[in-house]
Amino acid sequence: MSATLSNTTAPNTADYGGDEISALVLDPGYCLTRGGFAGEDVPKSVIPSFYGLIPSVAGSKHLYGENAVHTPLPNIEIRNPISQSGIVEDWDTATQLWEYAITSRLTNTKPSNPLTNGLNDKTDELKQEMEGVETQERPLEENPLLMSETGWNTGKGREKPIEIAMENWGTPAFWLARSGVLSAFSAGKASALVIDVGAASTSITPVHDGIMLKKGTLRCPLAGNYISDQLRLIFSTNQPSVPLTPHYLINSKTPVDAGAPSQASYRTFPPGSEPHPSFRALQEERILTEFKESVVAVWSPGRLGGHNQQGGTNLDTARTQNTRPFEMPDGYNQLFGVERYRATESLFDVKMALSDASHPAPTPSQTIPQMIAQSLSQVDVDIRPHLLSNVVVVGGSSLIYGFNERLKQELEAMYPGPRVRIFSPGSVVERKFSSWIGGSILASLGTFHQMWISKKEYDEHGAGIVEKRCK
Repeated sequence: MSATLSNTTAPNTADYGGDEISALVLDPGYCLTRGGFAGEDVPKSVIPSFYGLIPSVAGSKHLYGENAVHTPLPNIEIRNPISQSGIVEDWDTATQLWEYAITSRLTNTKPSNPLTNGLNDKTDELKQEMEGVETQERPLEENPLLMSETGWNTGKGREKPIEIAMENWGTPAFWLARSGVLSAFSAGKASALVIDVGAASTSITPVHDGIMLKKGTLRCPLAGNYISDQLRLIFSTNQPSVPLTPHYLINSKTPVDAGAPSQASYRTFPPGSEPHPSFRALQEERILTEFKESVVAVWSPGRLGGHNQQGGTNLDTARTQNTRPFEMPDGYNQLFGVERYRATESLFDVKMALSDASHPAPTPSQTIPQMIAQSLSQVDVDIRPHLLSNVVVVGGSSLIYGFNERLKQELEAMYPGPRVRIFSPGSVVERKFSSWIGGSILASLGTFHQMWISKKEYDEHGAGIVEKRCK
């Protein structure tokens, strides 16, 4: 008869690796994969979740890491094993990517083969001694692993990580935690309404007493990449249009006046060796990310398409605000005024969205205020005021200037009764890596060791134990 599962009884020290060995925390996202040791302030390993693929007759070669995906190698194609919804689609590549994130910065490199490293004379005797010995050292044989997941992950998507960790990496213990819950923990809260504005999606996660309320968990694609698409539409419809030429295509440039055409010489590639269009798209996204960080802002007070107290429109008021300069890689530069606010306005007001055939306009229910309203309508009425007084805002795209002020304004307009309080880390690192930091805090707690799923329990119950234990 199998032993009953319990998350209140601590497993033996040998079952989970013991407190004296640091657990690893792995937080995979669509844009970045973060890894590090529990108890530390920031992840030591932060790599792109994108990878380079170079086709060849002998077979495709995969390249991982920051340098690999930003170097214009011949025929390089950029892919991502994770879909825009945050669900893993290519498990084999995701496993290699995560293993790279762990072994490149966190664990020791694999020792060389003693038969071929030239350090041993009697290789015949050594061959006999090494018969049956595993040729490959597994990267996590000494470290428990805590991994994060999206709040809408599938059943297979929950079971596969423990299989990889136990079977491929040899971890002695494992835990799977919801990223929204971890973000709440990073803000020091067991109950919160977590608003995570990332690269590919925005999610609303109500958390109560450390448990994610699944009915109220929602996501939509209005996030960083959507703002980038809005900027592309603004640039293309501008008169004259704003060029978006990545750094790797520029040989040299000459300074020009604001609004004047660029004067640059461009790099060419031999026929058949040009990087794949996906490479250029990623490099363009880097320019747009820099533009978002330095120029783009969220309008407040009121809505950009509305009227102000003087009877004029906020759009006219925005045109009188200070402009921000920005220079493109080819030297083209311009002062940007109302465009700064136009790119983000449709996160809150769908009427201001720009659209074309390949970028359809979002629906009203996809705006952040409406998603919050839908989420709160799915949770118990008694805890709604508590959630509204503990709104935690995280994610790299929430760093856009003015975002929190506008969000508070929208929430107070929708919920005039309860007190609305927004908690958002001022530090860029804490905002971008909130779920990893929450995992670091959780896995380093002395009381958490009784929660780990040990290798022994995995062997006994299989991967399905995740569904029973990791709520």
